[in-house]
Amino acid sequence: MDNIKNSMPSRNYVLFMLLTLFFSSSIYGSDLYIGRASADITPELPVALMGQFHLRIAREVVNPLTASAIALETKSSNQTEEMAIFVSCDLIWVSNLIISQVRDAVVKRIPGFDSNKIIINATHTHTGPVIEDESDQDAYFYYNIPKQGVTQVSEYRSFLVAQLTDIVVKAWTTREKGSMTWGIRRAAIPYNRRVVYKDGEAVMYGKMALPNFDNIEGYEDHDVQSLFYWNLSGTLLGMSINVACPAQIQESDNRIDADYWHSVRQKLGDIYGTDVVINSWAGAAGDQSPRAIYRKQALQRMIDLSEEDRTEDVAQRIVEAVTKTHDVVKKDAQTDLVIKHSMEFLSLPKRIIAISEYVEARQTMVELQRQITADPNKSDQHYVRMTWNQSIVERYEAQKLNPNPYFQTEVHVLRIGDIAIWTNQFELFTDYGIQVQVRSKALQTFAIQLAGPGSYLPTEKAVAGGGYSAVCQSNIAGPEGGQILVEYILESIDEFWN
Repeated sequence: MDNIKNSMPSRNYVLFMLLTLFFSSSIYGSDLYIGRASADITPELPVALMGQFHLRIAREVVNPLTASAIALETKSSNQTEEMAIFVSCDLIWVSNLIISQVRDAVVKRIPGFDSNKIIINATHTHTGPVIEDESDQDAYFYYNIPKQGVTQVSEYRSFLVAQLTDIVVKAWTTREKGSMTWGIRRAAIPYNRRVVYKDGEAVMYGKMALPNFDNIEGYEDHDVQSLFYWNLSGTLLGMSINVACPAQIQESDNRIDADYWHSVRQKLGDIYGTDVVINSWAGAAGDQSPRAIYRKQALQRMIDLSEEDRTEDVAQRIVEAVTKTHDVVKKDAQTDLVIKHSMEFLSLPKRIIAISEYVEARQTMVELQRQITADPNKSDQHYVRMTWNQSIVERYEAQKLNPNPYFQTEVHVLRIGDIAIWTNQFELFTDYGIQVQVRSKALQTFAIQLAGPGSYLPTEKAVAGGGYSAVCQSNIAGPEGGQILVEYILESIDEFWN
């Protein structure tokens, strides 16, 4: 009996083994597989551009537009445990119609594929093609595009969906066992673009050299966060780069241009090889801009003396941050990771339209119609503002029947090792992103905005100041919805860490 007793493991040893199994299953994950692909999504010329209130027709390409896909999968006993496919596009935003069409097309080519794990985001270039029209239920920026002689929205959408479907399928079907890691470094890139005056009024890109200038409204997020992906041979496969700044240095141009992300890809390609696929992620940056807001003359002098324009300057800052991060964290590449991924449709309250806003919208429409009647040639240039204000009239009328309107927005939350990633469809003001980063349980928290149809989501102080981006025409959701979104994201992250 004593021999049997002595041969049995001690209670402490059993407890140790149970704890080891628990922590190995909760901290360390299964084998990681990585796939990648990219495609040219440059439209056929001539084509209408999206992002300004007036119609612009591009007849020249400065540099190509790119879509990039990186697929992640964890496996155990050759069975998929979790997955995510990140797709970034050099576009102003991505409509729900495009997202649904890509998902449907992928499932047709890969039966049984969980297409809800596909995340598609935009860099917010203002020099990309118009991607929505009356067939998009969530559209609110309409252009009076000529019916002849230019690429139609439906034509470009078909081409785009085909290209995005191809890279999702390729990234998924070519995945291989690999490793990944992450890091962060500061680099001064965005400016907060909302200028506040002493009477409380706020203006996007407002003049500052005035006696009544008071302050710049919000925080500027200068962190560049990066993910790096390798195969087991040590070949760098791709990167995901998160910058809280839209790609709109060239926003007023009449040519196709991927903005600073094209230069980022070129410079990183020179360093790491052109086969490295780069996801371009815009963080919470609804009130951010890469364009200088103050000290403009001094900065312009530096540009003139260096013969390096702002686009190249921004790209170089990002590349320096990414390369230095890479050199620090590459020793920490991990092959066994916990990946958790949830996708939900969150109900958010629509911003309520006040009667004063309704009256102002109607008056604006009357004035614009008067100008068009006086000069029919102005029709194309006023069309967007007409439809922009028409949406407010329609929303106010709808409120009479439903005084508490809500809408559904797609939100993804992921845990990868000790970092978190979350998505939203908006041009989300930076304060919301900072709230999530500060309160998140993750070591690093990445926000991907414009993963859906874009509209600004302002803070309460921004709405009080008014101005473009904070007026009701710019928003489907207001500060109440922004705070609900923040709390939902934090609760979801908490669940992944419990």
